[in-house]
Amino acid sequence: MLSTRNLSKAFAKYMSPKTVAVPIGKLEHTPVVEGHAEDKYLNPTTTLTKSGVQSTIAHVPVGLYKQSQRFSHTDVQVPDFTDYRRDGSKDPTVPTQESEASRRAFTYVILGGLGVTGANVGKNIATDFVSTMSASADVLAVSKVEVDLNAIPMGKNVTIKWRGKPLFVRHRTDAEVEEMRSLDHNALRDPQRDEDRVKHPNFLVTLGVCTHLGCVPIANAGDFGGYYCPCHGSHYDGSGRIRKGPAPYNLEVPQYDFMDETTLLVG
Repeated sequence: MLSTRNLSKAFAKYMSPKTVAVPIGKLEHTPVVEGHAEDKYLNPTTTLTKSGVQSTIAHVPVGLYKQSQRFSHTDVQVPDFTDYRRDGSKDPTVPTQESEASRRAFTYVILGGLGVTGANVGKNIATDFVSTMSASADVLAVSKVEVDLNAIPMGKNVTIKWRGKPLFVRHRTDAEVEEMRSLDHNALRDPQRDEDRVKHPNFLVTLGVCTHLGCVPIANAGDFGGYYCPCHGSHYDGSGRIRKGPAPYNLEVPQYDFMDETTLLVG
C-alpha cells in the first residue's frame, strides 16, 4: 500500500508538463516519429487510479502526442476544383498565363455595358412617367383660342371661354386709351401702367375673374366704366386695374399674340 507521500511523488514524476499519460491499450494507434530514439520506447509504469485500483500506463512524449492529433484525419481527401478553374491557372506550379490587365478590361467592358443599359432603361421609365402627368390631347386642343377682332365693335367687350375660364377682350376707343394712360398709376392699389398691360392700344385682353374671391365681373359697368364685380363691390377701370373695393390685384393678363391685324391668339 502506497503512502500519501509516495503517491504525491508518483504524480509529480509522471504527470509533469513534458509528458502525457496514455493508457497502454491505446498505444497501438500512436505513430512513432523516426529519428528520435528516445521516442521509440514506451516505458510502462504502475500508478493508482481514482478508484484505488492499480493500472499500467506509459509515458508518451508530448511531441508524439501532438503529432497523433495533427494527422488524425488522413482519410479525408481535398476537393478537386480543376473543372472550375481557368485554363491558364489549372497548374499550381506554373504562373498564370492570363494577364491581370485583360481580366480588368473584361470587367470594365461588362460594367460599362450594364451601366449604359441601365441608364437607357431609367430614361425611358422617367419619360413615360412624366408623360402621364402632361395634359391630354383634348385639353391641349382647347389650350389656345383664336379671336376675330373684326367681330368686336369699338367700345364693346366680348366674353370667350378659354381653359374653363371667362376671357375678356375689350375694343377700346381712342378717348378711353388716352384717359387710361393719363392716370397716375403710382396712386393705384396695384400700380401698373396701361402700356404694360396691352400689346395694342385699342385691345385689352384680361381674364374675367375677380382677384378677390374669383367671381366674374360685369363688363362696361362700375364707377370707372370698366368692370364691376357685384359680389363684393370691386370696381376696375378700362385697363382692368382695381380702383375701388376689396380686390387686392388687377385683373390678370394672359399670354397672347397678334397673328395679324384682325386675329388674336390667346394661349
